[in-house]
Amino acid sequence: MGDDMLLVEKRGRVGTLLLNCPKKRNALNAGLLMKIRQELQRLSGDDSIRTVIIRGAGEEAFCSGYDIGALTGDNGEAVNPSGSGPNAFAPFEQAVEAVTHYPYPVIAMLNGYAFGGGCELAVACDIRVGGDHIRMGMTPAKIGMIYTVKGLMRFIRTIGLSKTREIFFTGRTYDAKAAKEMGLLDYRVPSADLERFTYDLAEEIAGNAPLSLKGIKRILNLILRSEHRMDSDDLKEAEQIVAKVLRSHDLKEGQSAFLEKRPPRFVGK
Repeated sequence: MGDDMLLVEKRGRVGTLLLNCPKKRNALNAGLLMKIRQELQRLSGDDSIRTVIIRGAGEEAFCSGYDIGALTGDNGEAVNPSGSGPNAFAPFEQAVEAVTHYPYPVIAMLNGYAFGGGCELAVACDIRVGGDHIRMGMTPAKIGMIYTVKGLMRFIRTIGLSKTREIFFTGRTYDAKAAKEMGLLDYRVPSADLERFTYDLAEEIAGNAPLSLKGIKRILNLILRSEHRMDSDDLKEAEQIVAKVLRSHDLKEGQSAFLEKRPPRFVGK
């Protein structure tokens, strides 16, 4: 795949990362994952972008998962994902962590099916919007693979332990209705309305105070990192974030705009 495997677009305050490998159903490999990480790191320095959408090219797939060929070593044997020896999952984990820690909200727009690593990439996003035609699933047990601890934890945090057991033990695929019911999707919309709905949602989020968006996401990540029991350092950081927002120009602007019945003009300070 060439340098156009990931396309980046800016539309007002909303950025888009387009997985651009439709012939391979937007399958992930080390090169594409590295580009996702690099572009999110680059965009994180641009406070004019306050929401990012990740989507797939074409009409068939959001992302079909990790390229199976990338999970074998030069001798054809499966790599060891435990960290001792070759670790083919490192680029994937780095990309997913870049999504998780991107300072502003990230939305997955599922324009087609999302399996395996593609499903986890969506789960790592803050909000997931899917067309009513899509399917989602985790199939490592179908191919003799085992999943990483961090990956399993992401699913437990999103859909709970019981549903995580179900989807990983069975390897089933789920239609959009079932995915919405179990929490893999936050919104299920008619396919014809998917793009409009997703970008309207992104614009709505991006119109809010940037310090608030960044602060809320960071505090939520601190809570998740500590498994709901924040240590003193994390609690101190969260308190500092809250104090900064309470002193901000944007809070005063938001209050004034509310009283004056006008749209606020947030500047991120």
